[in-house]
Formats: sequence, structure tokens, C-alpha cells
Amino acid sequence: MELQRLSRIFFFLIIFSLLSACANTKEAVYFGGSGKAEYNSNFENLEPIIQKNDLLNISVSSLNPQATEIFNVYSAENLRSASASNTIAPVSGYLVDLDGYIQFPLLGKIKAAGVSKKALKEKIEQELFSRKLLLDPIVDIRYLNYKVSVLGEVARPSVITVPNEKLTLLEALGLAGDLTIYANRDNLLLIREEEGQKKLVRLDLTTDEIFTSPYYYLQSNDIIYVEPNKTKIASASAARQWLPLVISSLTLVVVSIDRLVR
Repeated sequence: MELQRLSRIFFFLIIFSLLSACANTKEAVYFGGSGKAEYNSNFENLEPIIQKNDLLNISVSSLNPQATEIFNVYSAENLRSASASNTIAPVSGYLVDLDGYIQFPLLGKIKAAGVSKKALKEKIEQELFSRKLLLDPIVDIRYLNYKVSVLGEVARPSVITVPNEKLTLLEALGLAGDLTIYANRDNLLLIREEEGQKKLVRLDLTTDEIFTSPYYYLQSNDIIYVEPNKTKIASASAARQWLPLVISSLTLVVVSIDRLVR
């Protein structure tokens, strides 16, 4: 009778485990199984606005290479920029200070925060030309710390450095190893800071609306948090509840077997 009772307990434990492990396959599918379709990308202006603490690589070229050397203190050839392998390498560049300025050779302090790369590029070119420092200068600006963070129910939570300054939400999730089976795909949280304020946006990957969302393309310093789904929460809660019972049951089995053997 003792063995029969223990067998029933283990039987119900196995059934419970199988039921708790089952997940709705619809909740694990991206884009709602949409078929062939075309989506217009209305993202004409994807260029982010420069913010405080951004690190910029600014290179200058002109018809007189010798005259431009002083402006290329942090030239791209001397930089050890981070790659897309989720590692951060030490870099040098123009850091936008807490007041929003950079210190540029001969030009002094230049306002950088709050403008686009294009606007800053035109500003520096105009200053170099108007002060007769260079003839027909060409300025190129790139971010050195363009990164996004992916946290939560992904295979590899990480901070991802973006070398090409353009990254979609799906690419970021791919670089983080994709969502786990326990990820809540219809309620991703995007945290974005704009003009000193943090914006929280909820995104749904189970529909094809993500392709027309203004948040499909990420910006520097965006944070993506993937919540666990109900299955993960339920399984974790059940494990905490049933673990003492399992341990007790195993103890009873050992004691019963020991008595039978004797």
C-alpha cells in the first residue's frame, strides 16, 4: 500500500510537470504568421540627435593635407573602435560634455548636443572656411559609442555596439541570441531617452505592425527589456512550491525501500 501511494504521488507530479511545460505555440510566433506583404518605410529622417556624453569621431580633410593634420587628433586610423561582437574596446574621440559642447582644435568650444551630425558637420565646415583655416574643408562625423542594451528573456543579454549607426529592433534581438521560449513577445519594453526625459514604449512582435512602427529602428542608448511570459512565471512559482514535496517524497521512497529490504 505504501508503494502504491508513493507511485500515485509521482504520477501526479509527472502530469503536473508536463502540463506546466506546455505553451501556446501562437504566443511563440513572430508577426502573427503574416504572409507575403509589402510595407512602406516612412523613416526618412533616421539620423539621431547628438546628446551629452556622446563620443564622436570627427575627421577633417582638404586640399592641403598638412594643414588638416592638427584637426585630426583623433583620426579613425588611430582609433580602436568596438566591433559588433558585443565587446567594448577603449576608444578616443570628442566627448560631448555635460554642457553639450566639444572642444575642437583652433575653433574652441562648439555646441554639439541637441543637433544632428549633419548640422554639426556644416557648422564646423563653415567655421573652418570663414576663419580661413582651410579651403573647401570636408568634415566627417561618426559615433564611437552608438550602442543599445538588450535585457531579460533573451539568450545573451548584452550591450551591443553598433558600428554602422543603424540598427533595427529585430537585428538587436538577433545579436542578443533571439528571444527564449519563455519570452513575452507581445509586450516588449523599449526605454529611450530624449531631451533629458525617459520614454517607455510597449512593442508587440506577434503582429506585423512592428514593421510600420516608428520604433522599428533603434537609437543610441536604447534599452530593450523582454519580460518573461506566464509559463516561465508559473513554472518558477510551481518549482518553489513543489520542491519541498519532491524532496519529502524522495525521502519517503528511500525509507520505504530500506524497510522493505530489511
